[in-house]
Amino acid sequence: MAYLLGGLGFGLLLEFVNVSSSGAYVYGKFMVMFGTAPNDIPLCIGMGWAVIMYTARLITDALGVPLWAAAAIDTLLAINIDLSMDVVAYRLHMWHWDWEGRTTVADSLTGQWFGIPYGNFYGWLLVVFYYSVFARLLEKSRWTKFTAWRISIPLLSILISQVALYISLFPLSDWLKTFGVTSMHRFVALLIIFSSLAIVGFRKRVKVAVGRLPLVTWLVPGWFHVYFTCWFFGANFYLENSWMTFWCVANLCVGVVMHLLLHRYVSRNLP
Repeated sequence: MAYLLGGLGFGLLLEFVNVSSSGAYVYGKFMVMFGTAPNDIPLCIGMGWAVIMYTARLITDALGVPLWAAAAIDTLLAINIDLSMDVVAYRLHMWHWDWEGRTTVADSLTGQWFGIPYGNFYGWLLVVFYYSVFARLLEKSRWTKFTAWRISIPLLSILISQVALYISLFPLSDWLKTFGVTSMHRFVALLIIFSSLAIVGFRKRVKVAVGRLPLVTWLVPGWFHVYFTCWFFGANFYLENSWMTFWCVANLCVGVVMHLLLHRYVSRNLP
């Protein structure tokens, strides 16, 4: 429960910091929002962060892979959802990107990943990976025998992750830009690194004492994919760009295959 609530707090905090400091995007209007416009943050966005990170960890905890591989798989499961979700959510006006001065494209719906800056996905990878890694590292402390320490782990993970995220998104990114390394390059590089960590770690997996994965590990990714895919075709967004349609369907298929394989593996290796 603490990890889930920590994800909620982390999601709301990082969104508030990003919106208020960068000005790269603003949110549309939702039923429950925190803050003052234009820097107000929807509660549901923080909830989305929380359930995605939480259910991804339920899966990786059952795999018995090393810590770094588990965090990498958490991240890959999350980005699989985001790659399809953001394209549709942007067109539904759930949030608005400020494209002025970002690129030279005339139509903001064609910039970078069909209207979504690659830096957004780079940030997604870092957010999930940092929170997963630091929470798991803190849980290995000898102080975990104290209840107060276990409860405080998500809060400490949030604080450490925010510092690491700030360094990665600003000083480090600015330094890499001087060498011509763009946000797309950083995004692709992290995808390769996390995929490599996942493959290497999966070879070192061990059996763990868990039962079958709970239904929520199907419901959360299934809900996000089905909901936004239905909007993608129902609102005729697929007519905009054939490549966008191809990648939307491909990403959906990748998500289905990943979850089928992971759930099948856990079911076959019950202690």
